Amino acid sequence: MMSGRRRASLTLLLALCLPLTALTAQAEPPQGLERPRLVVLVGVDQFRTDYIDKFEFQWTKGLRRLLDEGAWFSEAAYPYARTVTCAGHATIATGAFPWKHGIINNAWWDRDVGKEMSCTADPETPSVAYGARTATSAESARRLLVPTFSDELRAQSGRPVKVVSLSMKARSAIMFAGHRADLVAWHEGADGWMSSSAHGPRDRVPFLERYVTAHPVDRELSQTWDRALPASSYLYQDDGVGEAPPRGGSRTFPHALEGDTPEASYNRWEVSPFADAYLGRMAAAAVESFDLGKGAGTDVLGVGFSGLDRVGHAFGPRSHEVQDLLARLDETLGELFETLDRQVGRDHYVVALSADHGVSPIPEQMAALGLDAGRLQMKEVAQRAEAALTEALGPALGPGTWIEHFVSGELYLTPDARKRLDQTPRAWDAVTRAIEDVPGVGRVFRTDAVLRGEYGDDPVARLVRRSLHPDRNGEINLVPKPYWIIGATGATHGSAHAYDRRVPVMLMGHGIKAGRQLSPASPADLAPTLAMLTGITLADPDGRVLTEVLQQSAWDRGTRDHVTSSGGGHHASSSERLDLDRVISAGGVGPRAGSPGTGRPPAHEPPAAAVGRAARD
Repeated sequence: MMSGRRRASLTLLLALCLPLTALTAQAEPPQGLERPRLVVLVGVDQFRTDYIDKFEFQWTKGLRRLLDEGAWFSEAAYPYARTVTCAGHATIATGAFPWKHGIINNAWWDRDVGKEMSCTADPETPSVAYGARTATSAESARRLLVPTFSDELRAQSGRPVKVVSLSMKARSAIMFAGHRADLVAWHEGADGWMSSSAHGPRDRVPFLERYVTAHPVDRELSQTWDRALPASSYLYQDDGVGEAPPRGGSRTFPHALEGDTPEASYNRWEVSPFADAYLGRMAAAAVESFDLGKGAGTDVLGVGFSGLDRVGHAFGPRSHEVQDLLARLDETLGELFETLDRQVGRDHYVVALSADHGVSPIPEQMAALGLDAGRLQMKEVAQRAEAALTEALGPALGPGTWIEHFVSGELYLTPDARKRLDQTPRAWDAVTRAIEDVPGVGRVFRTDAVLRGEYGDDPVARLVRRSLHPDRNGEINLVPKPYWIIGATGATHGSAHAYDRRVPVMLMGHGIKAGRQLSPASPADLAPTLAMLTGITLADPDGRVLTEVLQQSAWDRGTRDHVTSSGGGHHASSSERLDLDRVISAGGVGPRAGSPGTGRPPAHEPPAAAVGRAARD
């Protein structure tokens, strides 16, 4: 006969089944809330959050509508260090961070093939060219290690789902779409438009063929870019020190697009608002051609606007060019939203907008303002590291034998160097000191030590950790000092500093209530939130559901039914979670890894990092 104590324990465990299920299962959208017919993912490459506070008085159309009718998280930021385009788009699309989705950079050293490979390079998947030129690349999402939101939507919805993703950059369009799509297209300068044979048919997609034929970019190259607003409406000065316009171009308005070669003309077009406007019109035409938002399921449109990134690199965040591009993007988004209103219905689509990264100021401008700023030379970093390794490990081997490759802020060592360093720990200290002596270097991290959690609760090490994948990163990672950049001209990004990590997170439309939010958030939160709205499950996201901005009708069945949308990102309130941990422990199940009292994080999280805590740190 069962003892009273055992009966009580069994009763307690049975009572836990319901809340545990609620905390780990994907909830269906609340009764009475229709799922959106179309999800629109908008990426604005290099969109700093503070552009909104500085320049929003210049906007009257699409960006203004997002601010007035949508929800935006002004304190959102990427909680990782390597803030670049491919990693950011992958994070927005998957709800995961680079340590999980594997896109650690725009390109990295592939040890298996002994060369640097881009994040979308796939030699076995040739691109399809549209126009007179032939395909010049082979691209796919093969290197992305997890499904995107649209991948999961296709797999789980049980209804037909159409996915279209467009951008000026291959890495933006491909990462937004993921592994399956009806059309993924991007622009390759003078080589024209491309699509990946990994998506849709291996021959030409009729819509793209028709559109590119009817709207050749060549017709746009005779334009001149001048300010859309009176000169007095712009902050700062037009001719800032350190600006680096496209070859042969001007540092001040107006900017003629036509150059001395076709390649120069296409490049100037891409470094202008006209490329974004073209993309916006193409996206609007795709909505109509593919009947997006008209089927039985929820469709997905991804649009990656790249103009701000290219203009920001050339002219910097304090330029008239950046402000004018945003004012024109405001018009482009307004026209796209009006098309969606007509084609899909104002209340039947949801827009999720974010950016892949921010950007640093031009260092010469910061230096002129009296700040410590400059340009960090990776070649000098590699040379000093080589010299330190040679002295520490064996002068007989000579220089140039230890560094296999360097890219961005990473050094990849040769197999012999890695072996000898492991046998000679003091050499690591020598290399670290040598790199730290290079002007502009802020912090130097040994990758395997970060992975093992040897830096404890160091906040910068946590940011670095979330950018690391054991099979893809170099052995040495560095973080520049504030306002020092790894770049020879203009402005750039890619650091752990707030100006690179802080980006807008905005939602508008179906199921969303308007208002500015001050709670912590990250772009990884968009995919789980969209999963909640469309009734699907993301297997293991790092982001959370942005419950603060869901309309009350979407939440009136009780918070406990929806505290977790997709398994790994957004949990119950801390008090609920702590109480549940105590009850589980009291019932004899024992504490979970990562629960209070264990002193260690869950097994699936990186050491010393609470990855689900997508806040600015």
